Amino acid sequence: QELLVESGGDSVQAGGSLRLSCVASKWTGCMAWFRQAPGKEREAVAGMTYDGRWTYAPSFQSGRFSVSMDAAKETMYLQMNSLEPEDTAMYYCALAWTYDLCSVFSFVGIWDHWGQGTQVTVSS
Repeated sequence: QELLVESGGDSVQAGGSLRLSCVASKWTGCMAWFRQAPGKEREAVAGMTYDGRWTYAPSFQSGRFSVSMDAAKETMYLQMNSLEPEDTAMYYCALAWTYDLCSVFSFVGIWDHWGQGTQVTVSS
């Protein structure tokens, strides 16, 4: 059984919306959304503690992206609105067992587990 499973990726037109889901078989510590575009480094979108406090990376504070959770379903969501071609990437969720690591969520190396990713493609 995979620890983290993302879903919801799709191909959409610019201006469209998508909601990505990440189901965690163990819901604890800190979780985050990352994305990686072709030829680019993996970048953090937002980090979230298991009890629902989240922080957005500076590039994602415009309000187009929002993170939420459903603890009962052990699921974290990434709502993406007004999508742009530059948002085309593989989107990953990550989990760290240590709650306090949420304070440094943007560092790729701190995460204990990664999902397999879900592809988002935005066409102009």
